[in-house]
Formats: sequence, C-alpha cells, structure tokens
Amino acid sequence: MKRVLIAVFAVFLNIAFLSLPTNAQAEKLETSSAQDMLIKNEVETAVSMLQAIFTKHQQGEMSLVQAKKLGADLLRELRYGTEGYFWADTTEGVNVVLYGRKDVEGRNRLEDKDQNGMYVTKAFLAKGKAGGGYVEYWFPKKGETIAQPKRSYVLLFKPFKWVVGSGYYR
Repeated sequence: MKRVLIAVFAVFLNIAFLSLPTNAQAEKLETSSAQDMLIKNEVETAVSMLQAIFTKHQQGEMSLVQAKKLGADLLRELRYGTEGYFWADTTEGVNVVLYGRKDVEGRNRLEDKDQNGMYVTKAFLAKGKAGGGYVEYWFPKKGETIAQPKRSYVLLFKPFKWVVGSGYYR
C-alpha cells in the first residue's frame, strides 16, 4: 500500500512539474495578448487625436503645416503607463517624432537595421500602409544603447502621410 501511495504521489509531482512550463507559457501568451491590445488601442487613440487636428485644418482653423507641427508636438509628449510613448515616420521614412530625440527627428531611417539585419522602418511602413499591424525587432530603451527585443503596433495616418507606432519590450 505504501508503494502505491508513493507511486501515486510521484505521478502527481510529475504532472505538477510538467504543467509548470505550460502554465508559464499560457501566462506569457495572455500577457502578450493584453500588451498587444493595449499598444494597438493606444496607437488608434493617438491617430484619432491626429484626425481631430486634421479636421481643424479642414475647417480652416490652421494650415496643414501648423496641423502637422501641432500633431508632432503632441505625439512627442504623449505618454501612457510608465514607459509608453509614440513615434511617427513619414511614408518616405523620415522620422517625425521619436520621444524627443532631436538627433533622429528629421532623419531618413529607411536604411536603419536592427542587430539581426532587419530594416525596421521599412517594416513599419509596410505594415502601416497595409492597414496596420505588429512588427517584432530589436531596439534600445530610451537612454540605453543595448538593443532589446521589442514588439510594436503601427498604423498609417493617411492625411499627414505618417506611420504612427508604439510598442513594448519583451
């Protein structure tokens, strides 16, 4: 009887240990899905802000140049959560906003690659022009130089010809 109890206990322990990675994977997947939804919603909200600004331009309240400047200024300062920020690149690959990095703003980023050789801005533009989507790549956190894995959502704002994005580090 003691052997049977030990055998049953061993089986339960094996099941418990074998299910741990599955639970961890499920939790990671659930967290990723929530983060995906968050960044998509935040980008859509930022784009709706740009639409409101563009509508003011259409109503004659400001020029297109003024509307783009106001949109860029607001995107540059817009934040969510503890690390959430936005960027925008023109459909030609010129950076409009990247969390106030003046060394990047105004520079064409089409030839910029991540550490795996991926043309990140080209991927952003392709996904954005295709109706929006997610891109995985490597990029350093603000103030750091070492790239980390990142997943972002990008969406085209057609009136300004900008692809707007936000993401999270994995």
